[in-house]
Formats: sequence, structure tokens, C-alpha cells
Amino acid sequence: MNKVKETAVRPSRLEKTSWVLVSLMALLQGIYALYAFIDPAAFAGVRGTALLFSGDADWVRIYASRTVFVALIIGYLLYQRHYRILVWAALFGTVMPITDAYLAYEANAANKVVYKHIATVIYLILTSIVLSKVSNNTQGAPQHDI
Repeated sequence: MNKVKETAVRPSRLEKTSWVLVSLMALLQGIYALYAFIDPAAFAGVRGTALLFSGDADWVRIYASRTVFVALIIGYLLYQRHYRILVWAALFGTVMPITDAYLAYEANAANKVVYKHIATVIYLILTSIVLSKVSNNTQGAPQHDI
């Protein structure tokens, strides 16, 4: 019997960095989802808008359920090392903080709230750049544990 010895490929520093960046994305989405579900009014305030009616809390909870979905998908894609898809997820994900910044600005939220959304856009763009480099470096490479 021929046994083929498999050697584990150590992840590069860039790949580890991508894992941290994407893990933080997924974790933050999960935390936001919990916060939105537990206290919709406070969550809306943190995001830079306000609930006009108590019934609006249901819409924030709907947002929370979709945010959990996004967090789980991002986490799964990272676990499966689908870096190319994550590049696009990070880029397409900029739609959300751009919209959030606009809504916060329109609601006369504090400048720091608007800037936080802009910082999120920058974070997502930088994450997509790192993921793109990782994707280019790992195409066809064997899978490995981090």
C-alpha cells in the first residue's frame, strides 16, 4: 500500500489577516443582529436614526434576522475558504454602510455616526483588497487549517 504523506500548508500572514478581517465582519453583524433584536429603539439610535412609532420595532427585528443570515453566510464562506466570493461580498457589502451613512445624515445624526459608516465602507474596501490578494495567492493551493 502506498501511503501518500500529506503535508499541511501553513497559511500566510496575509491569509491570517484576511481571516481576522472577515471574522470581525461576521462577528459585528452577529452582534448588531442581537442588539437590534433585543432593543430595536436603542439600536436605531446607534445607527443614527430613530423609531417614530413603537410598531417600527418589528422592522428592526426583521433587519436583525436578515443580518444573522448575512453573518452566517459570511462565516460559512470564510470557513470554506471561498476568498473570491468574499471579495465580492465585501465590495457589495459597501451598499449597506453607504445607505446607513446617507440615512444617518438625513436624520441629522451626530457626525461621528456618519463617519462610523464611512469608516465601515473603507474597512470593507480594504478587506476586499486583502481578500483579493489572498485569493490570487491560494488559487489551486491545497486546503489547510488556520
